Amino acid sequence: MASHPTRKASPPGAFKIVIIRGMEGRRWKAISVWWAALGILIAGSYLFGRETEEQLLRRIETEQSPVRKAKDEIKLANLKLAQVHEAYAQGQTEAGTKLLDTFVDEMKTAWKFLRDSGRKASKQPEGFRELDISLRENVRALQDLGRTVSYFDRSPIANAEQELEKTRSEVLHALFPEGASRNRKGPPPPQTTTTPASSPDVR
Repeated sequence: MASHPTRKASPPGAFKIVIIRGMEGRRWKAISVWWAALGILIAGSYLFGRETEEQLLRRIETEQSPVRKAKDEIKLANLKLAQVHEAYAQGQTEAGTKLLDTFVDEMKTAWKFLRDSGRKASKQPEGFRELDISLRENVRALQDLGRTVSYFDRSPIANAEQELEKTRSEVLHALFPEGASRNRKGPPPPQTTTTPASSPDVR
């Protein structure tokens, strides 16, 4: 039996660009460069040890610490948010909407792990603090995304923003219960001044 010739793998980061005359050639050249850059970014994420969705899910299932569970849920949510951006960038609004729901659910799950842990956030802020920062940054990311999307496709993004803001309000209340209670009291009632009754005119 004849053996198949061995194919040599291309060295990392190497790519070929076929230059074709005219507008069509320049378009394909730009696409080739874009895909090469994307490949470098993906390879870089593995080199820096970025965890995959499957790894995070497996660890969340076996992890016993609610704080570490919550932190992994935040990482998982951030992966979903990246997928949301990719879907909308490719014009896949329906897929983006579904991913948005999953992303919001992951953030709420992180909050549930911390809320049900029995820890007092004001005295043991680990996990709560990271969740607050992530919620704030993700709201900004959604606001930036909304500016790039058609007006008619912004409603799911706006709803996701509102859900994150609501969750963040609950997290802040857990972190700063006294400050939150003061904010709820509102301004003091206006003071009323009494003036002495005027004496009747003597005629």
